[in-house]
Amino acid sequence: MEQLYGMHGRISALPGKGDDLEAILLAAAEGLRGVPECLLYVVFRDDADPDAVCITEAWATREAHDASLRQESVQAQIAQAMPLLAGRPDATELRPVGGKGL
Repeated sequence: MEQLYGMHGRISALPGKGDDLEAILLAAAEGLRGVPECLLYVVFRDDADPDAVCITEAWATREAHDASLRQESVQAQIAQAMPLLAGRPDATELRPVGGKGL
Protein backbone atom coordinates (compact mmCIF):
# COMPACT_ATOMS: atom_id res chain seq x y z
CA MET A 1 0.00 0.00 0.00
CA GLU A 2 1.29 3.45 -0.89
CA GLN A 3 1.75 6.00 1.84
CA LEU A 4 -0.54 8.98 2.09
CA TYR A 5 0.96 12.30 1.04
CA GLY A 6 0.42 15.60 2.78
CA MET A 7 1.54 19.16 2.72
CA HIS A 8 1.13 22.22 4.89
CA GLY A 9 1.87 25.60 3.44
CA ARG A 10 1.83 29.24 4.38
CA ILE A 11 1.49 31.80 1.62
CA SER A 12 2.07 35.51 2.15
CA ALA A 13 0.09 37.78 -0.12
CA LEU A 14 0.99 41.31 -1.04
CA PRO A 15 -0.33 43.86 1.46
CA GLY A 16 -4.11 43.99 1.32
CA LYS A 17 -4.38 40.95 -0.99
CA GLY A 18 -4.96 38.20 1.59
CA ASP A 19 -8.71 38.08 0.99
CA ASP A 20 -8.18 37.78 -2.78
CA LEU A 21 -5.72 34.91 -2.28
CA GLU A 22 -8.15 33.24 0.14
CA ALA A 23 -10.90 33.38 -2.48
CA ILE A 24 -8.70 31.68 -5.10
CA LEU A 25 -7.68 28.93 -2.67
CA LEU A 26 -11.27 28.34 -1.56
CA ALA A 27 -12.26 28.00 -5.23
CA ALA A 28 -9.46 25.45 -5.60
CA ALA A 29 -10.84 23.55 -2.59
CA GLU A 30 -14.30 23.55 -4.14
CA GLY A 31 -12.88 22.17 -7.37
CA LEU A 32 -11.30 19.28 -5.46
CA ARG A 33 -14.59 18.08 -3.94
CA GLY A 34 -15.03 15.59 -6.80
CA VAL A 35 -11.45 14.28 -6.64
CA PRO A 36 -11.53 11.12 -4.50
CA GLU A 37 -7.73 11.03 -4.15
CA CYS A 38 -7.83 14.40 -2.33
CA LEU A 39 -8.65 13.43 1.23
CA LEU A 40 -8.28 16.88 2.81
CA TYR A 41 -7.78 20.44 1.54
CA VAL A 42 -8.38 23.07 4.19
CA VAL A 43 -7.70 26.79 3.89
CA PHE A 44 -6.81 28.67 7.10
CA ARG A 45 -6.28 32.33 7.94
CA ASP A 46 -3.87 33.74 10.52
CA ASP A 47 -5.62 36.43 12.55
CA ALA A 48 -2.22 37.89 13.47
CA ASP A 49 -1.28 38.36 9.79
CA PRO A 50 -4.13 39.47 7.50
CA ASP A 51 -2.07 38.81 4.38
CA ALA A 52 -1.18 35.19 5.23
CA VAL A 53 -3.17 32.20 4.04
CA CYS A 54 -2.37 28.61 5.07
CA ILE A 55 -3.37 25.33 3.45
CA THR A 56 -3.26 21.78 4.79
CA GLU A 57 -3.72 18.95 2.30
CA ALA A 58 -3.82 15.15 2.44
CA TRP A 59 -3.80 12.95 -0.65
CA ALA A 60 -4.08 9.23 -1.31
CA THR A 61 -0.66 9.40 -3.02
CA ARG A 62 1.95 11.93 -4.01
CA GLU A 63 1.27 11.05 -7.62
CA ALA A 64 -2.38 12.08 -7.21
CA HIS A 65 -1.26 15.42 -5.77
CA ASP A 66 1.21 15.98 -8.60
CA ALA A 67 -1.41 15.03 -11.20
CA SER A 68 -3.81 17.59 -9.75
CA LEU A 69 -1.26 20.34 -10.36
CA ARG A 70 -1.25 19.51 -14.09
CA GLN A 71 -5.02 20.03 -14.48
CA GLU A 72 -5.91 22.99 -16.67
CA SER A 73 -8.25 24.49 -14.05
CA VAL A 74 -5.57 24.28 -11.36
CA GLN A 75 -2.99 25.84 -13.68
CA ALA A 76 -5.41 28.73 -14.26
CA GLN A 77 -5.88 29.23 -10.50
CA ILE A 78 -2.11 29.21 -9.96
CA ALA A 79 -1.70 31.83 -12.69
CA GLN A 80 -4.40 33.93 -11.04
CA ALA A 81 -2.73 33.70 -7.61
CA MET A 82 0.90 34.32 -8.64
CA PRO A 83 0.63 38.13 -9.01
CA LEU A 84 -0.83 38.31 -5.47
CA LEU A 85 2.12 36.60 -3.76
CA ALA A 86 4.65 38.53 -1.69
CA GLY A 87 7.19 35.74 -2.04
CA ARG A 88 7.63 32.03 -2.46
CA PRO A 89 5.19 29.90 -0.41
CA ASP A 90 6.62 28.22 2.68
CA ALA A 91 5.60 24.57 2.35
CA THR A 92 6.40 21.41 4.30
CA GLU A 93 5.75 17.97 2.89
CA LEU A 94 4.20 15.59 5.41
CA ARG A 95 3.14 11.94 5.72
CA PRO A 96 -0.36 11.73 7.18
CA VAL A 97 -0.69 8.78 9.55
CA GLY A 98 -4.31 9.09 10.74
CA GLY A 99 -6.78 11.15 12.68
CA LYS A 100 -10.23 12.63 12.28
CA GLY A 101 -10.91 13.46 8.66
CA LEU A 102 -8.70 10.72 7.23
